[in-house]
Amino acid sequence: MAFLILSYPKRVEAFRKIFACNLPDLPFVSDADEVDPAQVRYLMTWDFPSDLATRYPNVELIFSTGAGIDQVINAELPPKARLVRMVESGVTAMVRDYVVMAVLALHRDLPAFLEQQRKKIWKARDFVWADQRRVGILGLGQLGSTVAEALRSFGFQISGWSRTPKDIAGINCHHGADGLNAMLTETDILVCLLPLTDATRGILNADLFGRLPRGAALVQAGRGGHMDQQALLDALNRGQLSGAFVDVTNPEPLPAESPLWSHPRVILTPHVAGHSRAETAAEATVENIRRHRAGQPVTGLVDPARGY
Repeated sequence: MAFLILSYPKRVEAFRKIFACNLPDLPFVSDADEVDPAQVRYLMTWDFPSDLATRYPNVELIFSTGAGIDQVINAELPPKARLVRMVESGVTAMVRDYVVMAVLALHRDLPAFLEQQRKKIWKARDFVWADQRRVGILGLGQLGSTVAEALRSFGFQISGWSRTPKDIAGINCHHGADGLNAMLTETDILVCLLPLTDATRGILNADLFGRLPRGAALVQAGRGGHMDQQALLDALNRGQLSGAFVDVTNPEPLPAESPLWSHPRVILTPHVAGHSRAETAAEATVENIRRHRAGQPVTGLVDPARGY
């Protein structure tokens, strides 16, 4: 039985130290050529091999190094294998900070001020108080609920939408198709933190943008497959949307000819909203392996039927 991690050296060494202290009996391997594939019971990587099921037939837990698992959700898995997405404090904190930054920037109309700076225009703009600004969050899992709580501290009116009903103190929670429409019509800044599934692919489209109040703004920190980029550009160009923070695109990297690079109402970042922290990710992985060995529920276990 062995744990195999395929990642970059700095992350591997952080994991190696924490595994040595906490799971000294479990062989730790970072080179696939140095282990019999049949001995691998736990596998962690981001880029999973196409022959996963046949190469590692006895794997029981397959860990993603990040919160996303869409890169492997449709892969053929070994018979006993279960997917585990990364749930740890580091990535949650990073996503929280990114979304707070983006919402505050859109709330204070930063894209317009940056355009004025480029044109050397010194001019104040109308503003809205935080308690008059309505923020809607698509996705109320660990990331979404943490972001909602952080934004609530600024005084924003916070709503959220999820596939199934949620009850979060201080958050106006919606679910289902009717709930989505109700939230969109009362959202000034929309934040996407959804997992990418068949049901959510392409959800940020012309129809959805059209259901937002005119002049609303978008924070896209989910997955590139959520958004119709042409629909976003059209909505921005006709004033339906006033601005957007875009962290994820399809494809990535974003092609040089994409109008998103130079659109005056778009702030573009290269998929940096969230990144798992090696030390806390290692601790979370150790705890999950302990739980698995003890026959206890594993944190972040993926339901293939839901896609997350």
